[in-house]
Amino acid sequence: MKLYHLTAVIWKEGKHYVSKCPELGVASFGSTPEKARAALEEAVALYVANARKLGLLKEIEPALLSEARFTASLDVAVA
Repeated sequence: MKLYHLTAVIWKEGKHYVSKCPELGVASFGSTPEKARAALEEAVALYVANARKLGLLKEIEPALLSEARFTASLDVAVA
């Protein structure tokens, strides 16, 4: 079993919390931040396992193995 260290971004949308792994573009949701994170972990694990089964793991490995990750808040003014 290989362990990958990825990013989870979680935000509230209505009554639910949305979770997203920006490295892979995989998203999920839950009724709490913790449930949204757990659902995202499951979704990412299934995504990577499926990529492996389909022979596509090499295509997503750069995102899985990159150690350069940055998160920041943006303030955007729209006229």
